Amino acid sequence: MIYALLADITVLVHSLFVLFVVFGGVAVLYRRRLIWFHLPAVLWGGSIEIAGWICPLTYLENYFRRLGGETGYRGTFIEQYLEPILYPVGMTLHSHIVLGFAVFSLNFLMYLYLWRHGRKG
Repeated sequence: MIYALLADITVLVHSLFVLFVVFGGVAVLYRRRLIWFHLPAVLWGGSIEIAGWICPLTYLENYFRRLGGETGYRGTFIEQYLEPILYPVGMTLHSHIVLGFAVFSLNFLMYLYLWRHGRKG
């Protein structure tokens, strides 16, 4: 039971990290010091997607699931939890690359806005 709870907490932390990677640029607009956390998170999250790597948090979740008697899953966190929502037909390598570049592009635009706005103010 404790291992299932640890696996679920890992999923929650992983989900929050993904949200921070994608939307953390908005938080940086209001709390500029968050840039020191957000920028490395974007580099990590985008690189994971583009390279097709599996995040260590996925391994940790599967480890807890197996210890709790459940079955883990193959593939990435995105494929397991977000693919059914975003890509019901299936996620290809091309989709991972597009998603990774979308993360970089969205955050680049946020930081560009922040840089221009900061210079004017």
